[in-house]
Amino acid sequence: MIELEGVPELVDPVMVAAFEGWNDAGDAASTAVAHLDREWKGEVFAALDAEDYYDFQVNRPTVFMEAGVRKITWPTTRLSVVRVGGEKPRDLVLVRGIEPSMRWRSFCNELLGFAHELGVELVVVLGALLGDTPHTRPVPISGTTSDPDLARRMDLEETKYEGPTGIVGVLQEACTHAGVPAVSLWAAVPHYVSQPPNPKATLALLNRLEDLIDVRIPLGELPEDARAWQVGVDQLAAEDSEVAEYVQSLEEARDTAELPEASGDAIAREFERYLRRHDGGGPPGAGGHATADGSDSTSYLRDNPSGRTRPPKPPKPGTDDDESSED
Repeated sequence: MIELEGVPELVDPVMVAAFEGWNDAGDAASTAVAHLDREWKGEVFAALDAEDYYDFQVNRPTVFMEAGVRKITWPTTRLSVVRVGGEKPRDLVLVRGIEPSMRWRSFCNELLGFAHELGVELVVVLGALLGDTPHTRPVPISGTTSDPDLARRMDLEETKYEGPTGIVGVLQEACTHAGVPAVSLWAAVPHYVSQPPNPKATLALLNRLEDLIDVRIPLGELPEDARAWQVGVDQLAAEDSEVAEYVQSLEEARDTAELPEASGDAIAREFERYLRRHDGGGPPGAGGHATADGSDSTSYLRDNPSGRTRPPKPPKPGTDDDESSED
């Protein structure tokens, strides 16, 4: 039995979760939850027992000094709660940790136990994957669910993915079987610049989350960080003509594919977000990363002798090394 001492009765709570590792290209998803926790000063009320779920040879504990005393921080998953004010106040239960090494079903059941005890109405799991998307265009965000009714009501895709999955997929299915509405939001991170951080992808996830749960999220310095990140990648790509040519080909493919959708719902969402923010009214790792086909992919960045990071020369389209993107 889960006992939650000191946690007040929550208002319309939504659980938002992200896990470092295979589901978190560019650390975009875990950074998004960390941003929410920091901006709204979340209070940790629970931590899962690290002994139950983690292989410490894979995710090692860290040693640090505090007031002259040597201490150890163990890899785990922590839960905190934040209250979002405004005309329609609501609470968020933030779940942030590392993808577990073992006992995934027990891990999900424990999180669902917290969700049940706290009266959580919706679980939103954030993820990020490597994709064939240019860094110069808006970050593609896909929202998926296994619930057909939820897909219709919240303008989401009903997931059709088949293949290897991570803890994001397993937790979403566990929620579905437990009768808890669950949604996954995935950001596509350019595979040729996958080294974290990626503030542009983090910002895109937070904007989509804002639309989904009908709250206004304080963004702090994220918009400026996202612009600076893009300028930096522009400069690195310009140093290599093959990379620049490859990025241009991705841009052309993206623009051609999305031309029919250049208006409509996407523009309406951006306009509504603009109004919320300007008139003050209304609700305001280790291993590789997930890709389109569910395969592992390690970082595409490398350090050059000057100490700077830059994208390597991409594979020629049509070769055996060419990699696809995941949804």
